[in-house]
Amino acid sequence: MSKLLLSWIPSCLVCMAFFQSSNAAYYNVANFGARPDGKTDSTQPFLRAWWSACNSITPATIYVPRGTFLLKAIAFTGPCKSSRIVFQIAGTLIAPSDYWSLGNSPYWILFIKVSGVSVYGGSLNANGARYWACRRAGRSCPAGSRSIGFLWSSNVMVSGLTSINSQTVHVNVNSCYDVVLRNLKISAPSSSPNTDGIHVQSSTGVTISSSIIKTGDDCISIGQGSRNLWIDHVDCGPGHGISIGSLGQQVNEDGVQNVTVTSSVFSRTLNGVRIKSWANPSNGYVRNVVFRNIIMKNVYNPIIIDQKYCPSNNGCPSQSSGVKISQVTYKNIKGTSASPIAMNFICSSSSPCKGIKLQDIKLTYNNGAATSSCSNAGGMSNGVVIPRSCLGK
Repeated sequence: MSKLLLSWIPSCLVCMAFFQSSNAAYYNVANFGARPDGKTDSTQPFLRAWWSACNSITPATIYVPRGTFLLKAIAFTGPCKSSRIVFQIAGTLIAPSDYWSLGNSPYWILFIKVSGVSVYGGSLNANGARYWACRRAGRSCPAGSRSIGFLWSSNVMVSGLTSINSQTVHVNVNSCYDVVLRNLKISAPSSSPNTDGIHVQSSTGVTISSSIIKTGDDCISIGQGSRNLWIDHVDCGPGHGISIGSLGQQVNEDGVQNVTVTSSVFSRTLNGVRIKSWANPSNGYVRNVVFRNIIMKNVYNPIIIDQKYCPSNNGCPSQSSGVKISQVTYKNIKGTSASPIAMNFICSSSSPCKGIKLQDIKLTYNNGAATSSCSNAGGMSNGVVIPRSCLGK
């Protein structure tokens, strides 16, 4: 979706008024039996409102009024007759306190095979704390549920949404085209396991902008098959940074290309900008990636490529990563590192990193000198690069 179109999109209230004034169908979930008391199961009323909007021959708005609505696992499925459906949420959607009621479902809220759907405003509370406690205690737990997902969908907009305490991933985009995620607020404790803020996989044309992400895993993770991603003005921390990967778990795996991360801030995160792959044979790749105009505030690994990724250090593969990493640019990245090694390129011995470009980097450690470390990494540097580049040719 073009930036010109993004600048045209009206605010939530204006947007709702526009659709109502243009003879669009309008469905209030309360009229279908949903109750804003946080206790009554509103799953079926929400589904009835969805099917009414989906089968409308005109653009439709589903309105969720103020209050708290209890929802179990729910899927809004298409394709729909309506060319555009606006989900306008003024209230809060809350998951059952019993994590088993969601935990065996891959998603709490899922949009599948839809086109032209927009979600504006509202809050999601997945009640994840008891689920994380189960995981930490090593008890028998369900696999866990993502809070909201979009699967096999296109022309999707999510704006102004707040997501807290997801069991696992907060926002998941898989096998989609032309998706815009903006003005999101995502929050979970730094100790919450696997609570990625946004995960994108097998998708093309995804824009993520102007969002605050505080979580226990990657603020944004980018999986195989992702192309043409634009990420800007993201405030990340706590969390594990913005990561491409992990990749290379299978031999036959699609690559990642044309990714830009710009004008973002990382505060006290484990990583800043990261590319990671397992040390397995793979035909995957990462190419044409730009990280620019980024501020690091006490980040442990500000710039890192890790092709020996193995987070538990258990059963780590002893082979060399087959993922080919090339044409990665780091430009105008400044700030502080929480470790002495501010730039760390751990590349594959069988598929060395090629075409890494460093320009105008200034990263310090404890207000002093930081260092860089390179293994099997080639490229060039321009301008002032601190710490000094260790890249080979």
